[in-house]
This record gives sequence, C-alpha cells and structure tokens, in this order.
Amino acid sequence: MLLVDDDAVFVEILARALRRRGYEVETAREFQDALTVIGHRLHDFAVVDLKMPGGSGLALVERLKQRNPGIRIVVLTGFASVATAVEAIKLGATHYLPKPADADEIVAAFRRDQGDAGAQVSSQPLSVERLEWEHIQKVLSENTGNVSATARALNMHRRTLQRKLGKKPSRG
Repeated sequence: MLLVDDDAVFVEILARALRRRGYEVETAREFQDALTVIGHRLHDFAVVDLKMPGGSGLALVERLKQRNPGIRIVVLTGFASVATAVEAIKLGATHYLPKPADADEIVAAFRRDQGDAGAQVSSQPLSVERLEWEHIQKVLSENTGNVSATARALNMHRRTLQRKLGKKPSRG
C-alpha cells in the first residue's frame, strides 16, 4: 500500500495502524516523492491526500490508475467538496473520505465496490459559506487547480481566493 500525505504525524500513525492490519505500507509526503515510489513498484492499494506539496492528489490518482488499473485508491481530505469528490471518482478512486478518517474506515472503503442507495439525504439546504466553497472548488477543478485562472474566472483577487482556499469549509 502507498500512503501519501504531507502530515508527518498522521502518516506515521496511520501507517502503523495499517501495518497492524496486515498491509505492507510505503509512505510519501509530497507529490514528487509519490511519483518516485510508484515508479519503482506497483501497489494494490493507495491512500492519497487531496492537497499536498508539489501537486494535486487528483493528479496522483490519475497517475496511479495509469500505472496499475486495478489499484484501489481512497482519497482523504480535510477540504472535502462535491466537485473534488466527483473528480476523484471519475479519475478512478474507489472512495473519498473527509478527514479525520481512521484505519478501519479506510480499510472498509477499499472494500466498497458499489454505491449506497440508502445513504442519507439531508433535508437541510447547504449554508451560504458551504455553497461558496463548493462553487470555488468546482471552478478550481475546471481550471485544473490553477489559482490565478480560477480567481480571474470568479472575478476575485488572487490573494482573496488563496485565503478562502486556506480555510476549511463549513460542514453545512
């Protein structure tokens, strides 16, 4: 299994927990390190953070699937949005989980082959803050992660957009 996340403490704890569950775990802390690791070995499983230094977790999902079409990938993020979840699945991720996620949730996500028609549908509309976050993520995805192009498309100053992207989205 390949585990890619820029949070050193999280990687260490999660790698240890996954090893206790029988997985052989290799780790990387940024996009380029992950590319080096996947260049040397095929992995059956990967846990990929969405935001990392050097590149997007979405781009890494795409590279992992090109290298091994049968790989099972779980994307983790503290910046969950509908737009990035959809893109991750389209690119071949098995599942998409918001942080914090523990080893049991990740292992269960690897086993999920089908959607869940019984998943709860909220009767509450999204908050204005959450709608803004979702819209920004959609436009950012359409601009392949280019913050300057996204700021222009949103008619927003680039620094303002960077501040908004640095904040975690609201839950509702």
